[in-house]
Order: sequence, then structure tokens, then C-alpha cells
Amino acid sequence: MTAHITPRRALAVASWMPVLAFAFAMQLAGVARAQAAPEVPSSNAIEAITANQQGSNVIVKIALKNAPDKLPIGFAITNPPRIALDFGATSNATGKTVQELSLGDLRGVNVVQAGERSRLVFNLKRSLNYATAIDGNAVILTIDGSGGLAQAVDAKGLPVAAKVAAPTGRQLLRDMDFRRGANGEGRVVVDLPNSQVAVDVRQTPTGVVVDFLKTGVPESLRRRLDVSDFGTPVALVTTVPQGDNTRMTIEARGLWEQTVYQSDTQLVIDVKPIKEDPNKLTQGTQGYRGEKLSFNFQNVEVRAALQAIADISGLNIITSDSVGGNLTLRLKEVPWDQALDVVLQAKGLDMRKNGSVLWIAPKEELLTKEKLELEQRAQIADLEPLKSEIFQLNYQKADAFKTVFGLEGAGDGKNRILSKRGSAIIEPRTNQLFVTDIASKLEDIRRLIAKTDVASKQVLIEARIVEASDTFTRNLGAKLGFADLRTQRGGDSGYQLGTSNTRVAIGGNITGVGEVTGQIKPTDTSYGNSQFINLPAGPINGAQAGNLAISLFSSAANRFLNLELSALEADGTGKIISSPRVITADKAIALIEQGIELPYQVATSSGATSIMFRKANLRLEVTPQITPDGNVVIDVDVNKDSVGQETRAGFAIDTKHVKTQVMVENGGTVVLGGIYQQTERNTTSKVPLLGDVPVLGYLFRTNSRTNDKTELLVFITPKIVAERLSTR
Repeated sequence: MTAHITPRRALAVASWMPVLAFAFAMQLAGVARAQAAPEVPSSNAIEAITANQQGSNVIVKIALKNAPDKLPIGFAITNPPRIALDFGATSNATGKTVQELSLGDLRGVNVVQAGERSRLVFNLKRSLNYATAIDGNAVILTIDGSGGLAQAVDAKGLPVAAKVAAPTGRQLLRDMDFRRGANGEGRVVVDLPNSQVAVDVRQTPTGVVVDFLKTGVPESLRRRLDVSDFGTPVALVTTVPQGDNTRMTIEARGLWEQTVYQSDTQLVIDVKPIKEDPNKLTQGTQGYRGEKLSFNFQNVEVRAALQAIADISGLNIITSDSVGGNLTLRLKEVPWDQALDVVLQAKGLDMRKNGSVLWIAPKEELLTKEKLELEQRAQIADLEPLKSEIFQLNYQKADAFKTVFGLEGAGDGKNRILSKRGSAIIEPRTNQLFVTDIASKLEDIRRLIAKTDVASKQVLIEARIVEASDTFTRNLGAKLGFADLRTQRGGDSGYQLGTSNTRVAIGGNITGVGEVTGQIKPTDTSYGNSQFINLPAGPINGAQAGNLAISLFSSAANRFLNLELSALEADGTGKIISSPRVITADKAIALIEQGIELPYQVATSSGATSIMFRKANLRLEVTPQITPDGNVVIDVDVNKDSVGQETRAGFAIDTKHVKTQVMVENGGTVVLGGIYQQTERNTTSKVPLLGDVPVLGYLFRTNSRTNDKTELLVFITPKIVAERLSTR
């Protein structure tokens, strides 16, 4: 047997710290620095923070007392999504430490001053890219809402060209940023001057080295970032020039693996943590990580081969008495963990790892041993003494645990969390659970209650139902009459025909003619109407038409022609806004309604009549569901009913109904539906033939024109009620 061993580096598995709230960490660090050295007066100050939305982007203006000489140092994390900007030698003159903005994807900003420095932490709804630019005495932060690469703009929203501080013809890195990924990875994002930059990435025992060939680095990016507080495998990120190149050194700790990819001009280096599996030698997805070696085994014992691997790896290997036999194996320049896997597979062996100790035995032996251990645990559970415990529920109802404990439905125990000997009593009056079971099951129930017995978030739902109307109506009409008034003056009435006393009179109607022909008047006012054409303009909404009367008569004033024109025009606009609001818990149905009930007579089976009621009201029924990303999914049912026309059976009900499911961001507004109606009507009443005469036909007809427009829109705005208010 011969073995060639290359130098080996021992990898220490270090546990990485959890994520800290970096704003408070900075504040504590600033206090420590303030205690160690006297405070240096700040040369600049943050006076105001304002924001506005341009399309999907949010533009934040940070007004300073003096013009900054360089951009603030910025970085971002994805969980929770935040952007941080560090202003050196700058104080907080806004008078606030928390400012709620609630604009687009931006929730608010926290301002933390530590000694002579200030940090702005922008809380986002989701992880987005950003860019910064200097505009006079202000720093403009652009948060790209489309998810793409952010473009720096000025206060007016115009793009700002990247400033190059290098000699003409030499390309420079544009920006460098560090973020924490959703899975705990450290992400370094580098903005390249163009997509043709040559990048050399090498993995070293202590981290990752990235060389940007023929590319310089500006003074603002020549820095050493300590990012250990982010809880990622990355501890330090150092960027320095090296001749015509730029070198970035990413120092990592613990078990990790790196991934590098480039999208256009953006280079991303991900350093992902590896969760160690105690039953595997190979951790992560990079394959075998052991030091490479060469083996040439010629009919040697398996135990001897395992001992050689143990000497190389530094692990303690314990082999079972049933492990035996010989093998012939030749390996050249392979990792030692891969060589161990080859030996185990060749001889049908398996292993279990406990720290630095490996126990190797045949697979059947290991499975049999584990099966016996499980059976022993089950027997111990049958003999383990029972304990009783009382659980007080604060938010959940005790009856909700009937299904969990298998106390309702079939007794097959499919939903049973208790053991075979366990029992539970539910007390709805005091909202308590009395559980008797073994200690391990009681601990499971305790964890279950801790996860489920929590206060539900509240959601305020506001609906705005807008009804807009635009009406226009015009009516035109005329009255035309002729009469002979000689009878009223004491003379003979009508026109004489020849030498006889036969006379002819013309009046507006039969009753009017009666006065001329000597008929008896039914009333004193029967002969007042002398029109023979009567087509006046009709009223509109109770308003009467205006009249214009003209009379033509002879010098003797005994005969006249009267003409009366009537016209009415009505133009009106109106808007009815209904705004029902209701607050409810997450995933709970809420209902609010307002209106009247109309009575109706209905016949019963016995022949008698009874009174029934139908509702004509405004009704809002919603069921909100808060998603993990802060949005709200709403099942909404909106009714806007009103009393309509009266019929023989009673009043009709005009119904407007919208029912749908929609997802809305917190505080956002969505239009659920709209109904648009337009009515155009032209009506003409006329005397046949005479009403069709050009020009003069207007005296023998009446015209009516109607143009009505109605529009209905339904808006929904959900707002998640904050669990606690922020103090300023």
C-alpha cells in the first residue's frame, strides 16, 4: 500500500451570529466611541426628508444644511428589506427619529445619530435596487420599484450622468454594495462601467478574491467594510487598487460556498452558508471538499484502508466488528471524503457521524439498530408516567382544539396530537385546556399553543362608491289661436254671409265657438281658451316652461291672431359618494349595511295576506387575508340598492352589485368595477302635414330632447392596523 498526501488545511466550523438590528448596533457602537473620545462637532446637518412617487419609482430628497462633498456610504439587506445610508460628520436636525412616509414600496425612515455620524434606515415592503446622487444641498435617493437597476436622478426626476473621477480613457467601478439575502447569504453587488470588463474570481481558504482587470476604483469605493453584524458568512469586504487592476477581497468564516453571476453591468457574488448534515461528509453543493490524495490498495483489509483515511482526515473512525474483507482500489488525486464514500459503497457499508466521530457498519446492521432504538422508545412511552398541565388560552377559543385533540368527529385519531394514553378536557367558560400526557407530548402542545395563540392582525376596509350623473333636457312648444271679439263689444258675432243674417265665427275649441254661436256658457271661464293649436313645452322635474305671447289684431280690435311660444331647458350634474368602512380581524368576515326595508303584501297558503319586507340598502361584506409580504387579499361583496319606480305590486329596487376577489397592497386603492350608462332621446309631437312645413312647421309641433349620463365606480382601500404606534 502506498499513499501520497498533499498538505491539508483544517477547516474550523464556526457558528455565525444571528442578524442584529443594525440601526441599534450602530447606535451602541456610537455610544461606545463617544465614551472613549470627546464628541466632534458635526460640520453638516440633515434638515428635512421628503419623498414623492414618479411612476413605479420613489424619489427621496434628503435636504442638508450644506452641500455634501461626496455621496453617503450605502448598503441594503433583503430580510427585512432595508436601505441604509451613512452620513459622516452630519447631525440630525429634523427633530424626529422615525418618519412614516407610506409611499409606494417605502414604508418609512429611521434616523439614528451616533456621535458625529448619522444613519438613515429606509424600511421597504420588498427588496429593491437603489441609486444616489447629489443635487445642490441635497442627496437624492432613487428606489427603483420595477425591480431593475436603479438610475440616479436629481430633484426634478431627470437622470444624472455618472461622475467619473478618473483620467480620461480609464474605466472605473461605478458602485459597490453589500446585502443580506433571504437565506442568510452575503451578497456583494458591483456596478461595472460596462459589460465587457474582465473579471477573475478565485476561491481561497479564507474567502473569495475578485480581480477587475484594467479597471480602476474611485476614492469613495476604496474602503474596508465590516459586515459581521449582518449574520452572514462574510466578515470583511476590502476593495483596493492594484496597479492597473482593482482587487476585492471577501473574507468569510465557517462553512460556505460561493456563486458568481453577472447581469449586464452588474456583478453579484453570493457567499452562502452551508448547514452541516451530521450524517454526511460532503456539505453544501460544491461536491467533495477534502484534501486530495492518491491511493493504490492491492488486496488490503478494509479496516486498514479506513485507518489510512482516518489518519489523513483527522476524524475518529470506529468500525463495527462485522466489517471485514479485503479490497483492491487505485485512486489518484481525489478528495479523501470521496475516497471514503467509494470504500463504503464498494463494501456495502454506511456511516453515522457524531461530531468528529464516525461509526461505520454494514447498512443492515445500522438499520436494525435504529429500528430497535425506535421500538424501545415506543415501549418507554407506554410505561412513562403521565403528567397533567393546564394551558390558558388568550386569543384562540378553546373549542378550536377539539379537532387537534381528536375530541370530535371520528375517533380514528388522525388529527390526534396526544399519545395513546393522553387525554384532554376543554373548558370553554374559562378558555382553558386540561391535558394529561407524557412530558414530551406536553412540550409539543406547549409549542403548538405558543405558535397559534397569538393576536390576529386587524384590517380596516374602506369602500367608496361614487355615482356621477350629468343630465340635459330641452323642451320647445307653441300655441296658436284666432278669435272674433265683436260679441264681447256688443256687436254681432262672426262674419256675415251675403245679405242674410248667417254668420261664421272661428274659435280655439268647441267651447270657445259656443260663445260666438250663442251657446250657454257652462262656467265663467269656459270661453277663455281660444287656441286651435295647443302644443306647449312640457314641464321638467316639476318646473314649468317659460312663455312668450304675441297677438295680431285689426284697428277695430275685433279680430286677432295670438301666438304663444313656450320653452324650457334643464341642465344638471350630481355626484353621490357612499363611503362605508368596517374593521375586522385577519381571515374574519365583516358585514356593514345601511338602508331601508320596503313592505310588500303577499298571499299565504290560507288565502290571507301578510306583510314581507325587502331591503334596499348599502351593504359591504369583506373577508381580508394578510399575505406574508404585507399585501391584503380581499373577498368583497358590495351592494348599492335604492328605491326605484312604483309599480302595482310595490316599489321596484334598483340594484348595483359587485362581488370579486382582489389582492391590494397595504394602503393601496383598487377599482373593483364600473358601470357607465348614457341615454339619448329625441321626441317630437306635431300636427300631421302642418308640422312638416319648413319654418312654419315649428308652430305646429313640440320638440323634446334628453341626454343623460350616469357612471358608477367602486373603490376599495385596505389598511393593516399597526400593532403599536411609533412614538416621535
